[in-house]
Amino acid sequence: MLKYKDYIGQVEFDDEANLFHGEIIGIRDVVTFQGKTVDDIRQAMTESVDDYLEMCEKHGKKPEKPFSGKLILRLPSELHRKLACAALRDGKSLNKWIVETLNKKAA
Repeated sequence: MLKYKDYIGQVEFDDEANLFHGEIIGIRDVVTFQGKTVDDIRQAMTESVDDYLEMCEKHGKKPEKPFSGKLILRLPSELHRKLACAALRDGKSLNKWIVETLNKKAA
């Protein structure tokens, strides 16, 4: 994984072509890049992201941001009830309780 300006690039190596191929993940727009060396692929990703942002600006389009902060989650109704009750006991909204709990686990 490569990171640049909050964008994350996933890279794979194509043995037949002897090239690294990468794509920005977490957005619907398709932003790709390639290179022969690690330095090449890093530079290509930087250029691709900058080109994407420039193109969006030129066309008056808001660039997609990876990981918008919205997560649609499907869970069993019983678990949903338990989580809502736990949040209520702590005097918090379910959303706030989940974010705080996940932050503790991710730390």
